[in-house]
Amino acid sequence: MRVAMISEHASPLAALGGPDAGGQNTHVAELAAALADQGHDVRVYTRRDEPHQDPVVPLGDGVKVLHVPAGPAEPTPKDELPPYMPEFGRWLVRHWEDDVWRPDVVHAHFWMSGLAALTAGRQTGVPVVQTYHALGTVKRRHQGAADTSPPRRIRYERMLGRSVDRVIAQCADEVDELTRMGIRRSAITVVPSGVNQRIFTPDGPAARRDPGRPRLLGVGRLVDRKGFQDAVRALRAVPEAEYVLVGGPPAARLTDDGYARRLRALAASEGVADRVHLVGAIPREEMARWYRSADLLVATPWYEPFGLTPLEAMACATPVVGTAVGGLTDTVVPGVTGDLVPPRDPEALGAALRRLLADADRRRRYGVAAVERIRTGYSWTRTATRLSAVYTAVCGAPQTSGAVA
Repeated sequence: MRVAMISEHASPLAALGGPDAGGQNTHVAELAAALADQGHDVRVYTRRDEPHQDPVVPLGDGVKVLHVPAGPAEPTPKDELPPYMPEFGRWLVRHWEDDVWRPDVVHAHFWMSGLAALTAGRQTGVPVVQTYHALGTVKRRHQGAADTSPPRRIRYERMLGRSVDRVIAQCADEVDELTRMGIRRSAITVVPSGVNQRIFTPDGPAARRDPGRPRLLGVGRLVDRKGFQDAVRALRAVPEAEYVLVGGPPAARLTDDGYARRLRALAASEGVADRVHLVGAIPREEMARWYRSADLLVATPWYEPFGLTPLEAMACATPVVGTAVGGLTDTVVPGVTGDLVPPRDPEALGAALRRLLADADRRRRYGVAAVERIRTGYSWTRTATRLSAVYTAVCGAPQTSGAVA
């Protein structure tokens, strides 16, 4: 099939670690490659954010990235992009009508991509599949007045769920949220993300560490909702351990990062500054070394649409201690592949870390079970196969109705 993937702000070519570059970028890149491996012809459409970008960039066999001229050719925060989605959609219509390549199905990633995809899909007759990656209702619930999302985001997300040909949810928690928004359960198919099992394996080199000190690892963008501050506070309960945080800007620019400065100040006030180490951005192909070097991955988000880093750690046989939110409640099996604690609860987190660090045999069992869980349930090949079935189904289904407004 010819598969058009729309990812308006999250390019599969982007370097990870920036404010708007994270799990969605990885998801789109890995899914496109997996679909191409199964014989599909994939084109990823993302917004042009530099004036001299090549219009078309090959991304492996069977995948091309196309830069769409919608809005200014400069980096723009994703919350400022909605006004450019009609232009994005009109460009897709012209491109698909003029080009010899016309998609069989369009898969939108994130709600703004859905607006552009639905506009184009209606005018060209191409069915639309929607993955949200994050929902405005959840963000507003947790961030309140600090939520910078456009005011009509939730309305648009509800409209998309009722208008596209199929909604893809990544976990059971997301299904519950979508149905509470008024989206029919029968319109939703659960297809979780996968993990690259060629990169993330139990075997291979590990990053250097002090063999006499347990290592707790945190991974992710340096933003409040990832809850890294809770892990720093929990460190007082495990006085023998170090906490290594990978993510954010490159190491040389950490001193300019406001969150990094606040986290270091917190570590100093908690008396654990000598045991908190911020590494900065690490190339993704080197991340397996860091997972293998850790005794535990500490995943502490306040909310999490899915969460790829726990999968990557589990693929490397590293147990996860995480918060019981979003996708982690699907991927981490308490007492089998890791342990879950309430979010924003440093005391509960510290107690869980202390118990597990004191039990090497349990950590070993968790690691073995984690690898097996990944191998049987979370490959990108499996994800691509399930989505291929969805694409086939919607290509035979009638177009649904609804207004983009």
